[in-house]
Amino acid sequence: MKKTILMAIVFVTMLFGTSGQGWAASLVANIDVSSQTMTVRYGFSVYRWSVSTARPGYFTPRGTYRPQRTARMWYSRKYHMSPMPYSVFFHGGYAIHGTGAVRQLGRPASHGCVRLHTANAAAFYAMVREVGFGNTRITVTN
Repeated sequence: MKKTILMAIVFVTMLFGTSGQGWAASLVANIDVSSQTMTVRYGFSVYRWSVSTARPGYFTPRGTYRPQRTARMWYSRKYHMSPMPYSVFFHGGYAIHGTGAVRQLGRPASHGCVRLHTANAAAFYAMVREVGFGNTRITVTN
């Protein structure tokens, strides 16, 4: 009897012992502005991609966010209808999206968005759509 109760307590502790945030976020994207990289943890898979964040005179917001909306193809009304394929908006008009300027990846080059190679942006977009906004966490740090 005592062994059964002890096993039940251990099971409940294992089940509820981790943080709620850890359970909720099954897709985590960490953007490191200082190294111009984005590390994505999706289940047991880990991806590390080069990005471009804000160039001098512009700003990429720091913090932890959830996606607000997605767009398979978006055109920036603010910056001359520039194409933003596979956009995942995370803070107002700031998004993670694909770019054709792949030679700029790995160094600051954007107006504040997080630019990715279009194939990587498509993969991230698909992951967000699959797990949902509530199960995705985007963190931008220095």
